[in-house]
Amino acid sequence: MQNLFDTLKNILSEDKRFVTEKGEILRNAVYEAGMKMDKSLLKMLLSNAATKEKFFQEVELDGNKTLVFDKVGFGWVVSNKEFLPDSYTRYKNKIGLVDGNDQYISNSNDVELVFPYKDCVLVGGQTKEDQKRNEIFFNETLAPDEVDRLLAPKVFVNAKRYTKDGVEQIAEFKDSDNLIIKGNNLLALESLLTRFEGQVKCIYIDPPYYFKAKKSEDTFAYNSNFKFSSWLTFMKNRLKIAYKLLQQDGALFVQISDDGVGEMHCLLKDIFGVENFINKITVKTKSPSGFASVNPGVFETAEYILSFAKNKKKWKYNTQYVESGYDINYKFTIINKNESVEKWEIDNIVDVIAKERGYSNATEMRTELGKPVIEELIAQYAFNNADSVFRYTAIGDNAGQNVVETRNLSKKIREKIFMVEREGQYTVYIHKGQELAFYSKKIREVDGKLVPSMQVSNIWTDTPYEGISSEGGVTLKGGKKPEKLIRRIIEMASNPGELIMDYHLGSGTTCAVAHKIGRRYIGIEQLEYGENDSTVRLQAVINGDNTGISNAVNWQGGGSFVYCELAQLNQKYVDALQEADTDEKVTDILKAVLATGFISDKVNPKLIDTEAEDYKALSLDEKKAFVMEVLDSNLLYVNYSDIDDKEFAISDADKAFTKSFYGEE
Repeated sequence: MQNLFDTLKNILSEDKRFVTEKGEILRNAVYEAGMKMDKSLLKMLLSNAATKEKFFQEVELDGNKTLVFDKVGFGWVVSNKEFLPDSYTRYKNKIGLVDGNDQYISNSNDVELVFPYKDCVLVGGQTKEDQKRNEIFFNETLAPDEVDRLLAPKVFVNAKRYTKDGVEQIAEFKDSDNLIIKGNNLLALESLLTRFEGQVKCIYIDPPYYFKAKKSEDTFAYNSNFKFSSWLTFMKNRLKIAYKLLQQDGALFVQISDDGVGEMHCLLKDIFGVENFINKITVKTKSPSGFASVNPGVFETAEYILSFAKNKKKWKYNTQYVESGYDINYKFTIINKNESVEKWEIDNIVDVIAKERGYSNATEMRTELGKPVIEELIAQYAFNNADSVFRYTAIGDNAGQNVVETRNLSKKIREKIFMVEREGQYTVYIHKGQELAFYSKKIREVDGKLVPSMQVSNIWTDTPYEGISSEGGVTLKGGKKPEKLIRRIIEMASNPGELIMDYHLGSGTTCAVAHKIGRRYIGIEQLEYGENDSTVRLQAVINGDNTGISNAVNWQGGGSFVYCELAQLNQKYVDALQEADTDEKVTDILKAVLATGFISDKVNPKLIDTEAEDYKALSLDEKKAFVMEVLDSNLLYVNYSDIDDKEFAISDADKAFTKSFYGEE
């Protein structure tokens, strides 16, 4: 292949259109000419035996032989980095980085198509940006045989408990503790398996979305051109562990935008099983008012929540309700409900209101007061007299023998109201062959107040994103979710005291809500958000935060949570690289990495010279990328098995907490 590259360069150099004054090949000009099947270019390629054989195929048409130009193949060769390697590629080739087969990367002819990361692990890091999450990959591929130390349980450090009384360092973890972990979520999830496998009742995640992201929205940036496969593998690695952490009657909820909802749904079906799908919920996240659509179609206002049970046969839904307003079908009332059923008298609500307000009839009242006022009066009357107001509803043949027999009898004796027990469950009132369904059954407490209600559907328009900027006292541009939304998810899928998890925690909404409604929780986040960090928010919750759902649930404060971090090894260099803004800082980091010895086994440190001109010629970003390749991704954090290794200098307090966490005090 290399000889072909050299031959092609020599041929192209003969055409002034394709070279600079310095003799450098203009890749884009060559590619464009190839796609247009430029006659001069084709003649040049045909004039050489090697390029003729490579880029032309002889075909027979109607008995005549002709040559057909393979412009796709030509485009692939021209676009290949080995054809015109940039400075970074040339430098790596010189250093001699090798692949998993100990072959120089520059000589590798492996081509993986469609899903190159299908059986790999993508660790995934995070950079501190204005956006909610800007994910990067430390390594493009980690095949199973390379993942030896990476996923082993990790050491926890800097453990402390937050309460109303303040913060204290701790050396013990209790079953009742709420937990916030700072560190890579893949590695944290693997570490949690030791203690929490099969114990989590509900997992909610709002993961990074993978493409078409705008500055104000979630982002997911790649060091790879395979966006779909990279993102799906990133998600798959974590979802498979989430599945293990769930109880048999537990469920997972994933919030996702249009960009990725279809792919995510397929992935979840694969991991959880088609038979365990619960719902796809549509959530209204914004209003088109005052905005222009950024797409050539209708304005996008929705996101989606995909929910899957670990075992749907065992999962139980806690019915949720929303305020519904007055239902006009409830237009009848019993005016003497306190008397015995035999004496009950039925009237129309409008007529009753007219009499109470001194009108001779309902028509007179409607004429004088108008429709809006009348509707308000009816709704208020129905609410105040919910035990007496009713609607007629049909009785099916499966309602039970007693009820069906009474129904049939009431059709004959139409003036009488019958009362009958439905198989010992509750009392049924029947009139004219129909059941009297009382309005009181629709009155429930929703968001802290009694209102007419109805069951929640799979379209949610009542969890507004507008006006949530002050919730929890934190802001998270493009990623914050309403506490009301998270409350509904947690309450529909769990009960007080059960364990909730969010491993894309962000500013901490999930854990804040779980705390306020009496659930235990685990949250994982890699980034520090400063004054908008989840720990800041949870401290506010403990101290009686009155925003979000606090008034609806009468939150008064209290409780505690434990914070700890994965003990960093190479991760500290990754973090330093994220912040490094000069070549000198990156070079210092590279020297420090080489001095530790915690480097990839694909690297020969003797060949790396930071004073060499070809290294100095690399851009800042290229130097950063090179250091990332030098780092051993298996050694991002300290493994529990190495806790007593003096080289890692784990303190006695951190050792005690970690051993307590893993149940080995």
